[in-house]
Amino acid sequence: MGTLDGRVAVITGAGRGIGASIARLFADQGAQVVLNDLGAEPDGSGSDPGPAQAVADEITAAGGQAVADGGDVADTATGERLVRLAVERFGKLDVLVNTAGILRDRMIFNLPEDDWDAVIRVHLRGHFSTVKPAAAYWREQRNPDGHYRIINFTSDSGLQGSPGQPNYAAAKMGIIGLTMSLANSLGRYGVTANAIAPAAATRLTATVPTDKQIGGGQRDEGASERSPDNIAPVCAFLAGTGSDWLTGRTLGAGGHQIRLWNYPEVIESIDSDGAWDLQDLAAKAEKAFRPRADGPPPSIFMGQIPS
Repeated sequence: MGTLDGRVAVITGAGRGIGASIARLFADQGAQVVLNDLGAEPDGSGSDPGPAQAVADEITAAGGQAVADGGDVADTATGERLVRLAVERFGKLDVLVNTAGILRDRMIFNLPEDDWDAVIRVHLRGHFSTVKPAAAYWREQRNPDGHYRIINFTSDSGLQGSPGQPNYAAAKMGIIGLTMSLANSLGRYGVTANAIAPAAATRLTATVPTDKQIGGGQRDEGASERSPDNIAPVCAFLAGTGSDWLTGRTLGAGGHQIRLWNYPEVIESIDSDGAWDLQDLAAKAEKAFRPRADGPPPSIFMGQIPS
């Protein structure tokens, strides 16, 4: 008996890397899976239905149940089709996993508009594309005990501000806000929503110059500590029926460690008896805020920031 027996999942970005690892583990644990991957290059160009179909064929050959889709997940029609495919082929939808993404890295002063738009489109529009029809389907079920799951993928690049990825960082922090909104709005329908910030060697991380990579620039996708397979178990945990207590949260996963991220919270405040006098504001802000906020916040990317 697998931990996901009887569960039906849609997984985007499932043709390679983290998405493929998740698809294999889900199937191994008994889930029926709909796999989507455009099969594009890391920058989003081109398309190839082969990768998603290859993973689906691998799962089927091992005795599992999988169907592949090669559509563009940032196209809302694709998201609607994926949800419909899950329901028509397997009878229902329990879990939605959004891993699809691209990179087009530039410093902000060199970033073309098209590269901004493309990254925002795939990550944020790509999440919206699948979440909207899935949420509508779950709302129709009227089952507060449905154990339905949305699992989104964010990144340390957003959480800690990668200096060379302003578009990617903005999209990934947007996914955090989206995830919290979904947790608050869909809980009454039996849905939990969480995000995962992964650390693994994939085709996307391989495009980052070695001197800009965190953790020594290791590129080997098969290395134990950097394998995408290390991300799949936390996703499978979230997809199971025993994780109802966890929602609106971000988990970090990499190597053999899983982390729970905090959320922004007020750590200090200053007050005025009336309209602010700017000199009074400046004095109070420096006294109260500077001991806690002198310079940028700690970040794994500090080594990339010019001194």
